[in-house]
Amino acid sequence: MADQFSFDVVSQVDFQEVKNAVEHTTKEVRQRFDFKGSKTELTLNEKEKQLTVVSDDEYKLNAVLDILKAKCIKRGVSVKALDCGKLEEALGGTVRQVIAIQSGIPGDKAKAISKEMRDAKLKVQTQIQGEQVRVLSKSKDDLQTAISFLKQKDFGIDLQFINYR
Repeated sequence: MADQFSFDVVSQVDFQEVKNAVEHTTKEVRQRFDFKGSKTELTLNEKEKQLTVVSDDEYKLNAVLDILKAKCIKRGVSVKALDCGKLEEALGGTVRQVIAIQSGIPGDKAKAISKEMRDAKLKVQTQIQGEQVRVLSKSKDDLQTAISFLKQKDFGIDLQFINYR
């Protein structure tokens, strides 16, 4: 029998599903009557993990973002993974917004997760390993308690629990 049990806390995004959501959003925008003749476009940059949305005005840009969020939810991509930047003026009287797609747990969020676990006085140990947090314990019941504790908290990112062993 193993002396230590563990699981990993991660924040992962399936980029294929994000790509599908962007394509479905683009298709719906092209078909909608209120977007006829508008300069609305979505550009996904997978290497930099960001999405750029350009539209005629702020109202139409917000409508596109609502459609995108609905498509993401339908495809199983958490809306928390979409980190919307500030609205900026673009060429030709259009507006632009850059949306960063978060994949992995940033260092400050990993520290916050680790600190919350310590403050709750759970019988677990945490290790920050790059963009994930490993939680260790001698009891599987303590790990289950830690998972339910983390599900109750909101760290501003979507968390998944993998490699439970």
